[in-house]
Amino acid sequence: MDGFSVLAYLVAAVCFIMALRGLSSPETARAGNTFGIIGMVLAIGTTLFQPVVETYTMIIVGLGVGGMIGALIAKRIEMTALPQLVAGFHSLVGLAAVLIAVAAFLNPSAYGIGAAGAIGAGSLVEMSLGTAIGAITFTGSLVAFAKLQGLVSGKPLVFPMQHPLNAFLALVTAALVVWLVVSNDPAALWWIIVLSLALGLLLILPIGGADMPVVVSMLNSYSGWAAAGIGFTLQNNLLIITGALVGASGAILSYIMCKGMNRSIFSVVLGGFGAEAAVAGAGSDGVERNVKQGSPEDAAYILKNASSVIVVPGYGMAVAQAQHALREMGDLLKREGVEVKYAIHPVAGRMPGHMNVLLAEANVPYDEVFELEDINRDFSQADVALVIGANDVTNPSAKTDPQSPIYGMPILDVEKAKTVLFMKRSMGAGYAGVENELFFRPNTMMLFGDAKKVTEELVKNLD
Repeated sequence: MDGFSVLAYLVAAVCFIMALRGLSSPETARAGNTFGIIGMVLAIGTTLFQPVVETYTMIIVGLGVGGMIGALIAKRIEMTALPQLVAGFHSLVGLAAVLIAVAAFLNPSAYGIGAAGAIGAGSLVEMSLGTAIGAITFTGSLVAFAKLQGLVSGKPLVFPMQHPLNAFLALVTAALVVWLVVSNDPAALWWIIVLSLALGLLLILPIGGADMPVVVSMLNSYSGWAAAGIGFTLQNNLLIITGALVGASGAILSYIMCKGMNRSIFSVVLGGFGAEAAVAGAGSDGVERNVKQGSPEDAAYILKNASSVIVVPGYGMAVAQAQHALREMGDLLKREGVEVKYAIHPVAGRMPGHMNVLLAEANVPYDEVFELEDINRDFSQADVALVIGANDVTNPSAKTDPQSPIYGMPILDVEKAKTVLFMKRSMGAGYAGVENELFFRPNTMMLFGDAKKVTEELVKNLD
């Protein structure tokens, strides 16, 4: 590789680092995206002009087809479907890692890693690790997509001896890596792929819907490590750096998310240890209880006479696309002298930052949006907590019921507000399958209906 290519790759790597730095905050997210685009354009352009590239036909076709598909998806995708879209894209990264590894194994001379049947041990280790992680990422991401899309139940799908089976498959896969390194036998590589594909399914199926945000983050990390492993096979320093950045940042985010849910990172990585207890504790006790139901007119009167309101958005807001009406309602309340804040739980929605993205799309000021640790102490002084479809992250049973699958998860203390207005379509349980104790509190008023329509009614009555 010539000096210019090395320098260009270095600049691209710096751009990717700046992209990650920018994406850490809503205020700098646009700049982060710009850095990422610049880095990727520079990386692709530099790679295309490498002397090892003999023909551009297939490359151009691939770029054209992939670009068209990406553009169509970007135009048509709803904000509510972003989590499953991310999971789907992660699966493609894993599949690409597997296909590249197979191509390198079948034609090693083209990649400069030896001859058929005589590939170096180091290259085989890199190749097999990239293959295994890529295959796990592929099937695991497909399961995550299916759960988020509602094609598969969000409840943990558990069966007897699942953890010993996972451990056995992992040990056999490790033994196959050793066999591949020693023998260069193609059968070993194929078996690594088959067992890793099975592991991806078995690791994600037992993880319940409440932990899906962590799963999406974790699969993001897996896709990065798969890319880094294949980067060694391709002897591409930029792919190694980029993969390591994605892998490390995804792992850190997964750890932060687990802390936000009081989950063990190892329980999620190893396939939902403790899911059996969660299933046993899910659901209500079957006792009929009454709730206080109100109308938009009642809620508008309460809001107008409040001095401070904390809005808690959740997936219900995302489904109804109510963020723009919500911002309009907030503007009206502020004109009346009401202090308005927005409280974001780290796992609200179906992926990290889901609610932040939706509020930013509606131009809600960044300085009015607060994370859990910064806003929780304010609920006890708030006149009104307005909850819009945020179910599990506001459920007091997370603090009081040891049998609940969300027990121990830090929640937003909305029940401490003087009045709680809870906007929801029905009394149905949240994604974790748990009935929300908040519905039955004496200071809670339920506003049943589509979040967007109810919010628009609130706006009419406030105007």
